[in-house]
Amino acid sequence: MSLFLVNVLLALAWAAVTGSFTFLNFAFGFVLAIFALSLIREQVGSVGYFSRARRVISLLLLFTYELVLSAWKVAVLVMSPRMELKPGIFAYPLKVDRDFEITILASLITLTPGTLSVDVSEDRRTLYVHALDASDPDATRRDIAEGFERKIMEAFR
Repeated sequence: MSLFLVNVLLALAWAAVTGSFTFLNFAFGFVLAIFALSLIREQVGSVGYFSRARRVISLLLLFTYELVLSAWKVAVLVMSPRMELKPGIFAYPLKVDRDFEITILASLITLTPGTLSVDVSEDRRTLYVHALDASDPDATRRDIAEGFERKIMEAFR
């Protein structure tokens, strides 16, 4: 049985024992179950479960940081009296090869202000990205590779 399912079952057991099936109580039970499983992680073989959870949280934190940073940059660009933008589309060579990973990468790029995933090539090796400021596409490619793509590969491989 997967450890995530065990974690959910322990959280449901917590909600049943306390007699409160609110979201907040369930979330507290889930965190409590994570703590309980971490105490016996060697016995139940859950070391990978917790390291993956840390890597997924790291990806979410990176996305939050990039979201705030790019929203600020777009706001500054829009509010400036002279918008000297060079919008454009550039090709991004993908290192991720699974459909799930490509979808997450494209979604994170699209959700970040100032960039938009346009298309994926038929061979699934190239992602086409529209950037509000494509004056330096190599730097943008490097940012995507060292940021989102690296974290996605760490979290899901």
